[in-house]
Amino acid sequence: MEPILNYINGEFLPSTSGRTMETVNPANGQPITTLPRSSADDVELATAAAHEATPSWSATTMEERITWLHRIADALEEEAETIAQLESMDTGKPISLARRVDAARSVSNFRFFADFGKSHTEPTFADHGAVNHVHRSPIGCVGLITPWNLPLYLLTWKVAPALLMGNTIVAKPSELTPMTANHLAKILTSINFPKGVFNLVHGLGPEVGQAIVEHPEIRGISFTGGTATGKIVAATAAPMFKKLSLELGGKNATIVLDDAPLEDVMDGIVRASFTNSGQVCLCGSRVLVDASIYDRFKAMFVEAVNTIRVGDPTLEATVMGSVISKDHQTKVESYIELGRQEGGVVLTGGTAAESPVDDVPSEGAFLRPTVIEGLSYTARTATEEIFGPVVTLHSFNSEQEAIDMANATQYGLAGSVWTADTERGHAFAQRMDTGIVWVNTWLNRDLRTPFGGVKQSGVGREGGTWSLNFFSELTNICVQQP
Repeated sequence: MEPILNYINGEFLPSTSGRTMETVNPANGQPITTLPRSSADDVELATAAAHEATPSWSATTMEERITWLHRIADALEEEAETIAQLESMDTGKPISLARRVDAARSVSNFRFFADFGKSHTEPTFADHGAVNHVHRSPIGCVGLITPWNLPLYLLTWKVAPALLMGNTIVAKPSELTPMTANHLAKILTSINFPKGVFNLVHGLGPEVGQAIVEHPEIRGISFTGGTATGKIVAATAAPMFKKLSLELGGKNATIVLDDAPLEDVMDGIVRASFTNSGQVCLCGSRVLVDASIYDRFKAMFVEAVNTIRVGDPTLEATVMGSVISKDHQTKVESYIELGRQEGGVVLTGGTAAESPVDDVPSEGAFLRPTVIEGLSYTARTATEEIFGPVVTLHSFNSEQEAIDMANATQYGLAGSVWTADTERGHAFAQRMDTGIVWVNTWLNRDLRTPFGGVKQSGVGREGGTWSLNFFSELTNICVQQP
């Protein structure tokens, strides 16, 4: 394929140094193409372009920006199959998943914020003979840094509200998955989107991401990624008084209460465990089950997990593809071995050597879904983020014990509760120390709701009004009435 280039001021450009790096298909280990290994100099060019474009873009009306969001959505929809193919190639995820989730959600992100912006009205408050009007203005130039697991999905989740609020953008996608961000830039060019409003700089986190966070003209940073990197972002941005949104890691609990109708909920629990090879920050990697139903649940869960078809991501029947890279495969396998050292028993799956995937090249980064039992809920394998197809099973004897186990990690992003009694599930969910809880469902997203975590899972919220608040500055204008 043709080389990927930076996208700065409406032009596709190599890095100023001329250095490049490869993006690799993790399902076969083969290089796909090259991308720029950019530096602070490239970030400077992109920021200058964004800064120059800011006055004209911020002066556009909300109605004009909404029209642009719909045009982008239309163009993405026309390119949906290409986007799905690129995403599957770049990430190793099944083509069916890339179509159903990544390509579709990238379109709906723009549609949602366009419609939300059109219907949203700012409040007024009357008191003491005066009327207070809430006024929004753009931040200016914002930096968007996004991860490799849902590349275009999460990039557009930030781009859409940033544009809606009148901001210009310097974005950095993961160096592991640059292809759909590059395709978005091509789409913007094809619809004659204003130059300099959206800029894309490829490269490594310490060389490009850090330069974005440090740049004094970039006044807001929205980052989705690992907690360790998030700490670096926060340490850099906070002393500069930048607006900061961090969506970080998770070690989410799936809680199965004693009255859960297992036959009805098992598919949902398996999906919550292993979607995208477990490489979703919202996946439930700790399954906590009431002791009275534990043995029955375990048998049914393992049987269901063993039906997951792992293999070539290009095949329609494939349910689970590869993990993101051979390096990540090695990391995940190290946790499987750690689980054994900590006293765990592998019920199914394991390392690639002991549980190989048939009909895939040895260079591919494939792992079967792995289930481990027998671990303490405080074990490293049960508390550290693995971000792969590995789930640990634990039993509890009371709701309070389940709450203690669910809350016993440094993370607090998401969780799910499964029960025949929705009121009981709702009450239980309120005791969980986490940002999002689903009851008898998983990844059921209303984009109007707040999305984000507590503890080391992040700072701030995205979605609906929360995204609008982050990507704008709020001024209260108090007008004394005659």
